[in-house]
Amino acid sequence: MKFFVDTADVLEIRELAAAGVLDGVTTNPSHIAKTGRPIRDVIGEICQAVEGSVSAEVTATNFDDMIAEGEQLADIAANVAVKVPSTWDGFRACRTLSQRGRKVNVTLCFSANQALLAAKAGAAYISPFVGRLDDLGLDGIEVIREIRTIYDNDKSIKTEILASSIRTPLHVKLAAMAGADVATVPPAVLRNLARHPLTDKGLEAFLADWKKTGQVILRP
Repeated sequence: MKFFVDTADVLEIRELAAAGVLDGVTTNPSHIAKTGRPIRDVIGEICQAVEGSVSAEVTATNFDDMIAEGEQLADIAANVAVKVPSTWDGFRACRTLSQRGRKVNVTLCFSANQALLAAKAGAAYISPFVGRLDDLGLDGIEVIREIRTIYDNDKSIKTEILASSIRTPLHVKLAAMAGADVATVPPAVLRNLARHPLTDKGLEAFLADWKKTGQVILRP
């Protein structure tokens, strides 16, 4: 499974990219607003920081304006994926932009039926929101399983399942087991994937034993 980071913090993205753990980035209007900077500048810098897909979201809600905004966002860099919502106008915009050679990420997906429509419209990615479904007492991971089954039943579908609204390392593991192609996660969750108390305990014991030897590996 590929890892995208869900943020518009360019410094954070550069640091994670330097560690070799990033396959892409997802942003949204809320992330951009937090930067206090023009969207074109932010997206442009992110696209320079990572080689993979960078999702930039339209704010329009009608078809014509989605197309206009989507084209301008896609022109920022070759690795931009235009994000459109899982609405009828969003699916129409996805179809048109995809036919023009633009990558599209259909976001705010909460059902397998929406994911099927997105795939039919030519989406490069579909973004089911796991955490927000869980908030309503539903099973966000189960929706990923349903989408995976539907997509696997039609070999013509090339849309990748991009698990979104990921809040914990457990969400990441379950999304991978359910068949998600990508998980987009907050920076803190991505870093937490490396943490385990037994790793910390083992490292502490190794270092204590090494200190007793009085040795150093690096020569002065």
